[in-house]
Order: sequence, then structure tokens, then C-alpha cells
Amino acid sequence: MLPIRLVSGFLTVGGWTMASRVLGFVRDVLIAAFLGTGPAHQAFVIAFSLPNLFRRFFAEGAFNMAFVPMFSKRLETGEDALGFARDAFSALGGLLVVFTLAAQAAMPWLVLAMASGFRGAEQFDLSVLYGRIAFPYILFISLAALLSGVLNATGRFAAAAAAPVLLNVLFIGAIGGAAALGADVAMALVWAVPVAGAAQLALVWWAARKAGFSLVPHRPRLTPELKRLSIIAAPAVLAGGVVQINLLIGRQVASYFDSAVSWLYNADRLYQLPLGVVAIAIGVVLLPDLSRRLAAGDEDGGRASFSRATEFALMLTIPAAVALVAIPAPLVSVLFERGAFKPEDTVPTALAVAVYGAGLPAFVLQKVLQPLFFARADTRRPFYYATMSMVVNAVIAIGLAPFVGFIAAAIGTTVAAWAMVVQLWLGSRDMGRAAGLDDRFVARAPRIVAASALMGGCLLLGQWALGPWLGTAGWRYLALLALIGVGIVSYFGAGALLGAFRTADFRAALRRQR
Repeated sequence: MLPIRLVSGFLTVGGWTMASRVLGFVRDVLIAAFLGTGPAHQAFVIAFSLPNLFRRFFAEGAFNMAFVPMFSKRLETGEDALGFARDAFSALGGLLVVFTLAAQAAMPWLVLAMASGFRGAEQFDLSVLYGRIAFPYILFISLAALLSGVLNATGRFAAAAAAPVLLNVLFIGAIGGAAALGADVAMALVWAVPVAGAAQLALVWWAARKAGFSLVPHRPRLTPELKRLSIIAAPAVLAGGVVQINLLIGRQVASYFDSAVSWLYNADRLYQLPLGVVAIAIGVVLLPDLSRRLAAGDEDGGRASFSRATEFALMLTIPAAVALVAIPAPLVSVLFERGAFKPEDTVPTALAVAVYGAGLPAFVLQKVLQPLFFARADTRRPFYYATMSMVVNAVIAIGLAPFVGFIAAAIGTTVAAWAMVVQLWLGSRDMGRAAGLDDRFVARAPRIVAASALMGGCLLLGQWALGPWLGTAGWRYLALLALIGVGIVSYFGAGALLGAFRTADFRAALRRQR
């Protein structure tokens, strides 16, 4: 089998991921414009969250984390990889058909588990209705994820990476079509969820068939290989469950405050834009090299890769975090405030953006630190740390809610993320030289922070200077672009002067990954 080229894979996945994130943001801006933060939007958020909650187990989460290594090994050794994939495809499909039918009957209880504050309100009945329509998405997207794993294992990234773009295109089309016809935009969106899932499944199934892996389902059977697959997936299920409980805690707290579910959702979409792209970059380009070196016992190489991954994470996420904290109001106002999204929604959404922004580096640093454990087959301690972070999140979100309101949910998420980073860092201190940071990182990290701080000051001055134009309908888009330009120029200018980074270093790193 031809080797997988990491850089070409990064460019493919990263390019499609960026396109998906941008289109997804356009989608969310349109949803906010047509639905605002009222009952229909809050119900849609819950309905769309339900299948996405469980996909972390069946799709990109536990099942696929166990399936892909087993499939890759069979692919390398010629041990009937196609037969194994067909068995897994059929077993997963059969399980999800039963699960989807059960969820239809249990939908009122599932909605209460997500947002018990909706009980007795208009959005509860809407959430149940929308949830029943949207939930079959879990069947389609989980099977699509398995097929994506097959494609990625063979070095074919394009179709799997493009699938989320297809989802967002269909969502945007549903919004535009419903608005043009004078139909119910919320209902059109809900029906677009399973349709988009089926379209994504069709896309990756066709690509897998073209690659020589035609996965036609048959009657599920529990083979010895599938038993082993289930055993391997079990720890990942537990860890994934902790992550989902964290999300449930936030939604539960928000559901007791009017429009808070919508405010937090829109804030989440804004900070997910830099988070998703940076996390993909680290995961695809830098961290696989770190994992290989640690597994091979290359302590010095592992230390260098770990240091470069951490440096890369800080270089991109600290300025993004500073920007989200410094100028959340202009970002939310210009990007969301139109149609049914009113000025009174801007302030609470911007507050949530700032709080989430403070946690942005922590979410990415987790991606840097976790391979130190996984490369040593240590899944127990990360699970323990995740459990402790869940407790921190619950105590803060529930405990602060009576005093600070809905924003307690965002504060709990951010503090829990940093608690996870601290635990991972302290836990890695017994791993020897490979888990240490080199002199270059020690020298540059404070400079990255200083350059980001200077950028933050320039953004605040720019916000003050451009204030009149940021609030003017005809000029606000150009004013926001100018403000973003101020941030970019000031950060990279300050970084270059302070010696925080050199572009030649990253070009050299990319050449080494070829």
C-alpha cells in the first residue's frame, strides 16, 4: 500500500475543514437571522444536538477509534479487510436502527435530559417534534463515519473531508428555499438534518466503492473480530460519556434561562471556527509524528515534536483567544445582528464568546498533551482526568447559576477545560525527556503571549476608533474587516519584532513531514 503523505493529507483535510467551518458559520448566521433566539431556534438547537450527542459514541468517537486501527492492520497484512469492514458496517447499522426506533419512543425523556428547563414551555413540544424528525441523522452519519475511516486508512481524504461541506450546503439551501416560498424555515431546517445525513452517507459510500470497498449490509452477526472491537471500544465509550455529560450540564443550566440556549449556541459556533481549524492542523500534521516517536522510544525526537506542537498551538490560539475576549461585541453584532437576532441578543452572546475565548487555548492544548498518554497505551489516567474535569464543570455551572445566570454554563466549560490541561500536564511529568519542553519553546512562549497582548491593545484602540462605523449598517462589514486587519498586522508585526516565531521554522517543519 502506498504511504500516506501527511502534508498533502493536511492540505486536503484542512482546506475542506476551513470551507466547512466558513459555510457552517454562514448557516448559523442565516439561522439566527430567520429564527432569532425564540422557541423555534432553541428547539432546533436541542433537536440537532441529540443525534450529534450520540454520534460521539457511534461515529467519530468510540466505535471508529477502535475500528480504524483494526481495519488498517488487516489492510496492511491482507487479512480480509473488506470482510471485516462489511461485518462492522452491518453490525453498526443494525444497532443504530434499533437505537433510532427506541429514541423515537423515548424522545420526550431525551429532551428533558437535554433541557429540563423547557418542561411546560412551547419549546418542549417543538423539541420533541423536531427531535423525532432529526434523530435518524445518527444512523446515516455514523455509517458515513465508518466509511470515512475506511477511506482515510487507505490515504483517501477528499470525500470524507468534503462531506460536512455538503451538509452545510443543504442546510443553506433549505433556509433559502423555505424563505423564498414563505414556508416554515425551522421545519425546513429540521427535515434537512436527516436528508443531509443520507447525502453524506451516499457520498462516502460511492467513494469507498470506487476505492474497491463496496460495503453492502447483510444480517448482523457477532464474529470474534467484532467482539474484540467491542472490548477495545469500551474505554473510549466511558471517556466519551464524560465529555457528553459536560455538554449536557451546560445545556441543562442554560435551559432555565430565557433564550440562553440560543445565546450559548451562537457563541459556541463563533469560537469553534478557529478551534476546529487549529485542532485539525495539529492533529494531522504535527501530532502523528509525536506519537510515532514516543512509541519508538525516540526521546529527543519526541521532545522536539511535543515542543513544536505546543508552540504551534500557542502561536495560533493565544491571539485568537485574545481577540475573542477583547472584541466580542463587534464580532457578534456585525456577524449575527440582523432579522430576528436583535440588539438585545448581542450583549449576552458576546459575553459567552469572551468566556469561551478564554478557554480556547486549553481545548487545543488538550490535543497536544493527550498523545503523551495514548502513545504509551495509557487510557486510564486521561479518563480519570476527564471525570475530575466533569465534576469541576458541574460544581461551577450549577453552583454559580443562581448568582450569575446563564453564563455559569460557559464559565464551567472554560474552567473545566483548563482543569483538564493542568491535570494532563502534571500527569505527564513522570514521562521523562519526551514530555519536556525544549529551550526554543521556553524562549518563545512568553514572546507569543507578549505579541498577543500587544495585539489585544491594538484591537481595543481599533474598536474605539472604528466604533461609529461598526454601528453603521452600510459600513459595519468594512469596519470589522479593518479591525481584523489591525489585529493580524499588529500580532505578526509584534511577533516578528519580539522574535516570537519565524516562518522559516514552520516551512522547515512541513518539509520534514513530507
